[in-house]
Amino acid sequence: MDTFYIILNVAVLVVLIGLLIRMQQKHYSFSKRVFTGLGIGIVLGAILQAIYGTGSEVLEQTTAWYDIVGSGYIRLLMMIVIPLVMISIIQSIINLEKSSDLGKMSGWIIGILVSTAMVAALVGISSAAVFNLDASEIEVGQEEQERGSALETQLGDVEDMTTPEQILSFIPSNIFQDMTQDRPTSVIAIVIFSMIVGIAVLGLRRKKPDEAALFTKGVNAIFAVVMRIVTLILRLTPFGIMALMATTVANTDIAGIVELGKFVIASYAALIVMFIIHLVLVGVFGLNPMTYLKKVLPVLSFAFTSRSSAGTIPLNIHAQKNSLGVDQGIANMSASFGATIGQNGCAGIYPAMLAVMIAPSVGINPFTPEFIIQLVLIIGISSFGVAGVGGGATFAALIVLSSMGLPVALAGLLISIEALIDMGRTALNVNDAMLSGTLTARIMKKLNLKTYNDKTAIEQETAV
Repeated sequence: MDTFYIILNVAVLVVLIGLLIRMQQKHYSFSKRVFTGLGIGIVLGAILQAIYGTGSEVLEQTTAWYDIVGSGYIRLLMMIVIPLVMISIIQSIINLEKSSDLGKMSGWIIGILVSTAMVAALVGISSAAVFNLDASEIEVGQEEQERGSALETQLGDVEDMTTPEQILSFIPSNIFQDMTQDRPTSVIAIVIFSMIVGIAVLGLRRKKPDEAALFTKGVNAIFAVVMRIVTLILRLTPFGIMALMATTVANTDIAGIVELGKFVIASYAALIVMFIIHLVLVGVFGLNPMTYLKKVLPVLSFAFTSRSSAGTIPLNIHAQKNSLGVDQGIANMSASFGATIGQNGCAGIYPAMLAVMIAPSVGINPFTPEFIIQLVLIIGISSFGVAGVGGGATFAALIVLSSMGLPVALAGLLISIEALIDMGRTALNVNDAMLSGTLTARIMKKLNLKTYNDKTAIEQETAV
């Protein structure tokens, strides 16, 4: 009987995919199809949980089949990340008018990412204070204890890696290993390698122009093919979002959310405030924040459902270039760096809130100027080095808590709502990457304002 229900549930998904295909055939805009997929996924997931209940065999098997569409889509995006980052950055550099622009570009992008992470830390501290969060008020169960023990074990690996070693891990030693994304810093290593190749071609152009021209022609041809692959994969975005959201909602631990409701609300309050700060920055630089918001929402919707900053890189680059009017090279670098450096949600807000929650348990007042200044500075530094140890928010929290002399085991208290919070954190991380690209392009006068202000550009973005 269970098999019948599983087949029925899969058939429902197939029918809904057919509905989205029909919308595409009727030329509904990309953003409308994305948000339709998101809405359908939420409703479908809620219905599945209501009928079968979390943890049931039918639900487990159903979501396993749904993962073919959802996780399969993420795999396709991850497949194209390294080729896209590598060829895009090489192509961008060899087309630079001045090689000095490369340093300015990188400096502004990284500076915006890290500085906004420090602002995000202050927002996280403020949210924890407003909602009076205290780790001692949370009930500790067996699962939380096991999670805490695991974090303490992981802490040993983190503490063994100094800041210079973390920075050193960015430098590639085996580019083929990094092409497999085997290391947490593989994306940054690929960026560095691609920059070196691009700079080498610029030098070759002066000494052997014919060879440089031949290489440039080949790179441009490969770039065109890679971008076409990206466009084809982006066609699947509405389907991937629908399946991912259905699976997430169906498996959501409602009891855990209710128990830790105050932390969930405080977290999303901080995320929303930081997102508003991003929009204010857009306005400060003379751009329309609402135009920006409309154009980034489809990308943020995928980031929210997938919980993958790296997986969002292709959409991020595509949207920055074609919808926001950001220069190709800046879009490539901001999306790549933003996936691992200065993450406002994972490396800024989250560890700051945990530090404020946990400090009272060891007799420390978290609201003294000394504590706050130290916490913000550590978050600023660690937000640059989190990629050196990998693991996103968890490792960011480990670095910050251990640097502040706070017990890391208490971070395991939030295991039941980790997925729900991580969705919002990822969306904020990706938005910060897009913000850094947009502002850098504006500062360097490489933002196409005609494209930025063109309301139809969001539809042209994935016109396939």
